[in-house]
Amino acid sequence: MHERERHRIILSAIQEKPVITVQDIAELTEASEATIRRDIAALHVQGKLRRVRGGAEAMHPPQLGNLAARPFRVSESVNIDKKRAIARAAVELCEEGDSIIINGGTTTFQMVHFMSARRLQVMTNSFAIAEHLVKQSKCTVTVPGGAIYRDQSLILSPFENDAIRNFYARRMFVGAQGISALGVMEPDALVIQSEQRLMRQADELILLVDSGKFARRSSMILCPLENVSTIITDDGVTDEAVAMVESAGVKLITVKPVASAGREDTSSVA
Repeated sequence: MHERERHRIILSAIQEKPVITVQDIAELTEASEATIRRDIAALHVQGKLRRVRGGAEAMHPPQLGNLAARPFRVSESVNIDKKRAIARAAVELCEEGDSIIINGGTTTFQMVHFMSARRLQVMTNSFAIAEHLVKQSKCTVTVPGGAIYRDQSLILSPFENDAIRNFYARRMFVGAQGISALGVMEPDALVIQSEQRLMRQADELILLVDSGKFARRSSMILCPLENVSTIITDDGVTDEAVAMVESAGVKLITVKPVASAGREDTSSVA
């Protein structure tokens, strides 16, 4: 790739987020990290960006604020076998023709692989989920209006007058940053606002989380644990977490993840 094209890509990338790493740029341009460091140094001298440790910083921050949530591509491959087993169990709860809501996230995204032969009415605020279902399934797909947050692959809007209020769902499937006796936790206010609006349109709330989320905490509470009807997690969940879920009156479904190419067994805990 020519130097001028690399520079264009670098300057475009830092308009999406205020700081981008050398590794990120190298992946985008397929150039070596040494080449990217020289490019950043040249653009720094030209006053087009600021060179920072390990990457580059935008001279003027993007107008659209960043979300506190972890980028989609960073989380996508973490605990992938657990996520796929959980997602399979979630899709098994759906009946043909159901209207469902799928909130954006890397665990909920795994549901798409088990929906290819289904005919469901789906609303999702995940750009990645919507794109996959449109191309690879028979489902009818609806998305709300709003801005696309590329890092998280989310479509979010602070406004009430969009497609969400006209969609009814039997179930909503949602992930979480963490779970405690206080409730379901997420790190970003705009994400919570979007999820709460979606939740109002569904009869049941199904939480999809790997067992590690029971040990994690975040700064904001999406909803009390009692608002969740079912939690689907893997068999690594602790006895303490099981007791917490039971005391909240929430149904718990555990799954046994196996190698990605294999099959996942499911079992229920009352």
